[in-house]
This record gives sequence, C-alpha cells and structure tokens, in this order.
Amino acid sequence: MASWCVRAVRQSYTIVASPSLVRATPRLLCTATQQKSPGSGSEEENGPQKPEQSSAEKALTEEKAQLEEQVKELTDKYKRALADTENLRRRSQKMVEDAKMYGIQGFCKDLLEVADILEKATECVPKEAVTSENPHLKNLYDGLVMTDGQMQKVFTKHSLVKINPDGQKFDPYEHEALFHAPIPGKEPGTVAAVTKVGYKLHGRTLRPALVGVVKAP
Repeated sequence: MASWCVRAVRQSYTIVASPSLVRATPRLLCTATQQKSPGSGSEEENGPQKPEQSSAEKALTEEKAQLEEQVKELTDKYKRALADTENLRRRSQKMVEDAKMYGIQGFCKDLLEVADILEKATECVPKEAVTSENPHLKNLYDGLVMTDGQMQKVFTKHSLVKINPDGQKFDPYEHEALFHAPIPGKEPGTVAAVTKVGYKLHGRTLRPALVGVVKAP
C-alpha cells in the first residue's frame, strides 16, 4: 500500500503545480485506497459464503424429503393398523354372536333324536285303534302327540326349524340323497321320499334331511 501511495504522490507532483494541492493529494489518495481495501476484502469474504448457503439449503431440502417420506410411511402403517384392528373387532364380534346363536347346537342335536322317536311313535299307532273303547291307548297317544307338539314349539322358539322337502327341488346344502330312482309323473331332480326330516338352526343346516331323489328314466 505504501509503494502505491508513493507512486500516486509522484504522479500528482507531475500533474498538479500548486504545493498545497500536492500536500493534500497523497492524503486523499491514501484515504481512498484505505476505504477501497475493506470493500474489496468484504467482497472476497462474502464470495465464498454463497456455496456454503447453497449446500446448507440442499441439505435442508434432502432432510425435508426424508422426513416427508418417513411421515408418509408412518401414516400408511397407522392406517393399516387401524384397518387390521377394525377387522379383528368385527371378526371377534361375529364370533361372539355366532357363539350365542349356535352355542346350543350340540344340545339341539341330542334333542332331535328324541323328537324323531316321538314322531315315529305317533305315526306307528293306527288311527282306528285310538278310540274311546281303549282309553289307556288313547290317553297314551294323546300324551305323545302333545309332547311332540310342545317340543316343536320349543324348537321354533329357539329358531330350530324342521326341513321336510317332500316334492321340492333337491338342494345339496339341505338334503342328503340316499338313492336315485326314476318315478313316472315326477320331475327329475325333485325329492320323491323323505326318510328322515332335517332341521335348520338360525338358517344354518343343523341336520340335512335324508331323501330319495327322482332321476330321469
């Protein structure tokens, strides 16, 4: 900086003739040089800061993208967990309802055997034998009929319905075919005979009806 001031002084002495201006000129030139120097230094200092700011912004952008991806992933997992929980709740509720509805099916199956015996007992008694001339047989028959009727009422109360598909279309979900035979005047695929009636509990087949099915000749 000093050498530069000396050169400036020499040039000012060659150009300016007045001594007072000669004495003032070097000071002005040195002052201008000093004022210029900090500005140039600040530009040099500010210059390298731009890449640092851009790299910092780039790092923040990458971190933001990573955080958004993590939030998206966690949100997806949260929604899946909610869906699984809801499905589990519905399945558990359905199992509880089915347990309430079909929990007595084992007991009902045992009672069906008793109902079959009562029905067979009333069917085997000849109608002409049930007269007032034989009061003991008549009372026994009436008692069996009343017991069978009361049992059917209890079955109906608990949604246990009898399946008697005589003449109906054969349904493999409700009927069990024991034999197939061609029968004139009967449509093929219909039930021709019912060996044992079936039962349904709350719309679900508890015991299929044992039937004979008509086949084409």
